[in-house]
Amino acid sequence: MIAIIKYNAGNTCSVQNALKRLGYETLITDDEEELQNAEKVIFPGVGEASTAMSYLKERGIDQVILNLKQPVLGICLGLQLMCEHSEEGDVACLGIFKNNVCKFPNTEIVPHMGWNNFEEVKGTLFKGIEVNNDVYFVHNYYADLSDETTGVCNYITPFSAALEKDNFYATQFHPEKSADIGEKILKNFLDL
Repeated sequence: MIAIIKYNAGNTCSVQNALKRLGYETLITDDEEELQNAEKVIFPGVGEASTAMSYLKERGIDQVILNLKQPVLGICLGLQLMCEHSEEGDVACLGIFKNNVCKFPNTEIVPHMGWNNFEEVKGTLFKGIEVNNDVYFVHNYYADLSDETTGVCNYITPFSAALEKDNFYATQFHPEKSADIGEKILKNFLDL
């Protein structure tokens, strides 16, 4: 069973639909035991960082996520919440990745919305993916580059399109909305 974290931010239904198309059973839940017992966990997100972190902390979901041992995939806001700190609401996040989340500097051309290709890809999620492949983004904030960056895109500035550390993986883009390339990236995660 693939668990999708239920919290006060999300694109849970679109992620669930993408996984159903790939033939996987899913459960949308915020139950600690169900999350701990899932084969894999997906941490999606669409929303605002400080509000989402408050919700996670109030319910203890932040600690549940930090203690998961199976593969975990953060998507969009999920990636940002897995970083050290976000400028969105000036909030400390989960700290899984040592990245900071910053606002794009030119507010006249944000959000970064639409298709963008990679400048660099490496690591588990990108098996069979090339730098000229396009994926779909919608975001005003980005994670800076670090040693944990596995995918780099450029919009105003280079940023972490994907991160990987231990059993934690994350994408700033929406694989569930990125057609065949996104489906391949999801399948690479599900095949772990």
